[in-house]
Amino acid sequence: MEVETPRETKTTKARKQKRRLNKEYFWGYLFIAPPIIGFAIFALGPMLYSIYVSFTDFDLYNEPVWTGADNYYRLFVTDDLFRKTVFNTFYAALGIPIGMAVSLGIAVALNQKVKGIALFRTAFFLPAVSSVVAITLLWRWIFNADFGLLNIMLNYVGIHGPGWLSDEKWAMPAMIIQGVWGGLGINMILYLAALQGVNPALYEAADIDGGNAWQKFIHITVPSISPTTFFILITSTIGALQDFQRFMIMTEGGPNYSTTTVVYYLFLNAFRYMEMGYASAMAWVLGIIILIITIINFKLAKKWVHY
Repeated sequence: MEVETPRETKTTKARKQKRRLNKEYFWGYLFIAPPIIGFAIFALGPMLYSIYVSFTDFDLYNEPVWTGADNYYRLFVTDDLFRKTVFNTFYAALGIPIGMAVSLGIAVALNQKVKGIALFRTAFFLPAVSSVVAITLLWRWIFNADFGLLNIMLNYVGIHGPGWLSDEKWAMPAMIIQGVWGGLGINMILYLAALQGVNPALYEAADIDGGNAWQKFIHITVPSISPTTFFILITSTIGALQDFQRFMIMTEGGPNYSTTTVVYYLFLNAFRYMEMGYASAMAWVLGIIILIITIINFKLAKKWVHY
């Protein structure tokens, strides 16, 4: 009878472990293959082609004509409206910190153990699962200058409401208000999950040291949920810089382009003016802006995100 030596036993275990890992890798690659293949066929190809198109004059009906960097020169030098749309896009993004603060406040309130709290959680989350078109049309009625709900309520307290969507000064603030409300559901749920994951021992230690509610919130809650705050900041920023549907339905970029964002301007150039080359250049500039902002956020995260 042959006895397996310690060296053979170690070699055999290593081989079995390698075979097991190879099998796990195989199934892992098999499961991620469909989205990767889909991305390569339906997204990567058009993305690479759009780089070429951005250096051409292309209207979908004729072959692209190479124009070099003319589209980019027009974007940065001659097109004042593009600069205005960039400003509008970042102006609309001011709603991100407001929405995050409101979402956190609601999450803290809904984290209390009181009767009927599930009903309130559901109510605040409803906008996240509702149709964007339906919600936007509802807000168009709310912001209507003549018979909208908001101005009617303001009239009750003696305030003459402005033309929210027809006045250049108030159109973007109205869009920010609607955007903050629309993003409360998802952000609130994320914050609520993060709050429930905070170690209770930290609060107990703070109670022993005589910490009040505000001190516990600032020194325990905020640092503990900072990874969630970082995630919401990144996703909200990317989403805000690509915002399109609300502006198209609510204001169509008006009045006088005061709510025209970069993506809506891109849409106009591509599908209304049929300037596909110029729209492709605009898309890549926007993509680079988003990439730069995301990298900066990741660099700064090392100073305030605690894992």
